[in-house]
Amino acid sequence: MLSQILYALPFLAEGFALTLWVSLLVVVLSLIAGVLLGVGLVYGPAPLRWSVRIFSDTIRGIPILVLMFFVYYGLPAVGLHLQSFWAAVLALTLFKTAQVVEYVRGAVASIPKGQSEAAMAIGLTFRQRLTSVIFPQAFRRFLPPWINGVTDAVKGSALVSLLGITDLMQAINQVIGRTYEAMPLYILGAVIYFAVNYALSYASRRLERRFAFIRD
Repeated sequence: MLSQILYALPFLAEGFALTLWVSLLVVVLSLIAGVLLGVGLVYGPAPLRWSVRIFSDTIRGIPILVLMFFVYYGLPAVGLHLQSFWAAVLALTLFKTAQVVEYVRGAVASIPKGQSEAAMAIGLTFRQRLTSVIFPQAFRRFLPPWINGVTDAVKGSALVSLLGITDLMQAINQVIGRTYEAMPLYILGAVIYFAVNYALSYASRRLERRFAFIRD
């Protein structure tokens, strides 16, 4: 068993690096897009709010695997050909963005309207109200669920192996095809995923305690 694990480590290290790269791209891109769309959902004009709401509800209602296959196999039908890597990143980013939109909406909507009205009363502009009053408070409520959502991005990245991308899961399967020993390698892969996601979950709990609000 030990010899099989030692043999697999170089291959798994390469796959794990790709898993982290995919996860990082998805997290960063979805954070940027999700925050912008989330703010638009709360404060934008009606057509923008409707568009974001339709996007969020539709994407969150589609299984990630179906969305990934649609992007990879469906977009070429309209002339958009993406490499498997970028098709997977796009599909995962779309799904994660729809979730981040809801994190932002919930965090911003949780701030009492009196905060914004008080800021308006002292003459702050809309941008100043957002940056100095609303966002600092909403950030505390946005951060813990978002970090929990990051663990979903890491776990969801395992699906990219279905498009032939050699991530950690695909590397495990390739080594199993050479050694014909599945259980030790699947256990090792589970330990790696668990270690990453446990670290993120622990960080989320620490941040939740750090930014906990004092309740009456």
